[in-house]
This record gives sequence, structure tokens and C-alpha cells, in this order.
Amino acid sequence: MKAPLQAHMTSIPANLQAVVERIMRACAAAGRAPESVALLAVSKTWPVADIRAAASAGQRQFGESYLQEALPKIGALPDLEWHFIGPLQGNKTRPVAEHFAWVHSVDRLKIAQRLSEQRPPGLAPLQVCLQVNVSGEASKSGCPPDEVVALAQAVAPLPRLGLRGLMAIPAPTTDLELQRRVFARLRQLQEAINQLPGMHLDTLSMGMSDDMEAAIMEGATLVRVGTAIFGRRH
Repeated sequence: MKAPLQAHMTSIPANLQAVVERIMRACAAAGRAPESVALLAVSKTWPVADIRAAASAGQRQFGESYLQEALPKIGALPDLEWHFIGPLQGNKTRPVAEHFAWVHSVDRLKIAQRLSEQRPPGLAPLQVCLQVNVSGEASKSGCPPDEVVALAQAVAPLPRLGLRGLMAIPAPTTDLELQRRVFARLRQLQEAINQLPGMHLDTLSMGMSDDMEAAIMEGATLVRVGTAIFGRRH
């Protein structure tokens, strides 16, 4: 088993470079500066050794969805920037507020209020995105699109939080036009929120391994990529 594991580890820097090149090509096609899109490496289910291999190749931002799995990784690699991207229940907010720099999956006011109350005062404000269920899937978390403006207005003034933007996980499709249409919807919601007094959302967390090009065309500022960096999960 050791040889395949070693091969997997050594492929991570090359995979990471290939993803960076995809982002650069997509930015060029969209007429955008490459530095306008950040890469979040989705490391959920992958061990510390794989994260360390990506970090040694220059990756600093990592996304986790499962709290019990994430906390030991954060303990082992505290100098990296950790983003919580999974569904968040009320009983899990305290450790997320204490250990992560970002939360992408705030979908109701109660969760934002708990994160605000539980963020330690000595830490920088917790950066948050509101998750929007742009595809209307019953199985997906996320605020309904027609409620997100009101949610943003309620979350923005909360102390110890920084409301940064919107996040979506659309229904998978290989249709580029459909991909773009859904991502455009998220961008339009961000633009509507930014027309309100005092609102300055600068982040669109959208696009993954199979649809990041469409997301970048529609204004993504952060793409969440796991499979293309670490491989298929077993």
C-alpha cells in the first residue's frame, strides 16, 4: 500500500499547479486578473499528510465540512487558513467560531447569531458567507434566494462577524450555459445586496472541480476545489 500512497502524495503538487493554471486560463477568457480568484483546497476526508503536501506547494487556504475530522487537522497545522464549508447545526457553532477563519455555510440568522456570540474576542472577526440554495434542491442546505437580502441585512451588523459574500453549491450539470445561469443568479443577488446602504460584499464562493470555469466567467472570487487536487474520494 505504501507505493500507491507515495504516488498519491507526490501527485498533489502537480495537481495543484494544474488547477492554478485552469484558474489562470479561465480568468484570461473572462478578461479578469488571475489574482481576483482565490483557491480554496477542499481537504475534507483527506489526511494531514496530504494537506501538508499541498501546503508545501504553496496552498494556504483549506476547506473542511466535518467538525470532528477538522479539529485535529487544525491542531496539527494551525498556521494555515481554515474555512468551514459544510452544513452547520446550532450545537456545532462554538468550536467552529473558536477554530476557523471563515464559514461559508451560514443559511439562517440563528446560526449567525450563535457564531457572533461564540467568537472569542481575542480573535479577528469570523469571515462569513451566506449559503444560497440557488437550484432549489430540497436536499441542499441554503437560504432561499428570495430571503437572502433580508438575511444579509440581519447578519451584517452582528459583532465579531465580517459578512463577506455569498456561497452556492448548484445542482451538478455538464451544461456550461446552465452552469453559468445559476452562477449568474448568485452574482445578481450579491449586486442587489450591495445596492443597499452600508453593504459591501466582496466574495462569491462558487465553482468546484467540474464547473470552476463557468463560475469564474460569472464573477467567482473563490473556487472550492477538492477532487482535482487530492483525487477521487474512496
